[in-house]
Amino acid sequence: MSDRSDPIESASDGTRDLYDVATWEPRTLLDRIVVSFYWALTTGTKVFLVLIAFSILVGIGAIGAIGDPAVRALTILSVLPAAAIAGYVWYSDVPTSEPLSLLIATFLLAVLTATFAAVLNSAVTGAFGPFSALGYVAFFFLVVGPVEEIVKLLAVRLYAYTDRRFDAVIDGAVYGAVAGLGFATIENLLYISQNVDAVDMGIGLALLGAGDGIAAIRAFAGPGHVIYSAFAGYYLGLAKFNPEHRGPIVMKGILIAAAIHGTYNSTVGLGTGLIGTMTGLGSIPSLIVYVLVFDGIFGFILLRKVWRYREIYRTVYAEIDGDADPELTEFEE
Repeated sequence: MSDRSDPIESASDGTRDLYDVATWEPRTLLDRIVVSFYWALTTGTKVFLVLIAFSILVGIGAIGAIGDPAVRALTILSVLPAAAIAGYVWYSDVPTSEPLSLLIATFLLAVLTATFAAVLNSAVTGAFGPFSALGYVAFFFLVVGPVEEIVKLLAVRLYAYTDRRFDAVIDGAVYGAVAGLGFATIENLLYISQNVDAVDMGIGLALLGAGDGIAAIRAFAGPGHVIYSAFAGYYLGLAKFNPEHRGPIVMKGILIAAAIHGTYNSTVGLGTGLIGTMTGLGSIPSLIVYVLVFDGIFGFILLRKVWRYREIYRTVYAEIDGDADPELTEFEE
């Protein structure tokens, strides 16, 4: 909250009633009505968004795809690298361990809000076609990157952000990473379901090669989503505790995430081709090398932000308590 106050409140000794003059709290029947109406409006808007997203999810066939054991297994395998990165960001959260309920809710909300990106990207595609190389770049930077990063951040904003347990800047990176994992999961599910027919579940890990290796390819697309949205989430956390600059801070996070996202989409084809030409590797090995380099660079930048927060946190608490490695829990106040 801001520490700014009206001049009357600042000068008052606290004995004068300043209700409806310089301060306000719900006292009258009308006050309580408008508070209730505002709560219903904001909560209703969130519920409406969730219902719309769920309807889209059903409409694009995601629910049916989840029911396919082969597709489900491939999807789980394909998101393991992304889950590992999200898990490390969560592990690096020094103030508290985020509650499982908020993590699961954020993941599921990201699965739902991802449907908005699917609809918006498809709706806008026509404005950029027929695609030239420049058209693709413009589409990735102006549409895909911003839209997908905004809908992932929306998953955090709808619930976890408003919870009192979102109580540190670094929490934004954690929930952003989890939102990226949710987005990657539903995106991979849809890609895999469209490219894999019925598969014999007895072949185990060979499933990764099904559908021309689509699961293996998607496994290297997921980590990027986690990294991008962790950047945006970090700045959302910073905005929560700097409300006087909330808008610009949130916008900065989205711009950074969207720029990294757009850069990846614009360069992955060219980069993969160059690696293949220079090394003689096949297309999938070349893609893997490119993704490892690209995600490695931006993942390291992200982790440096996380590590810097952790270092300063420990230093500050060491100065206060003489404890070089404080580990608070949700039950410690």
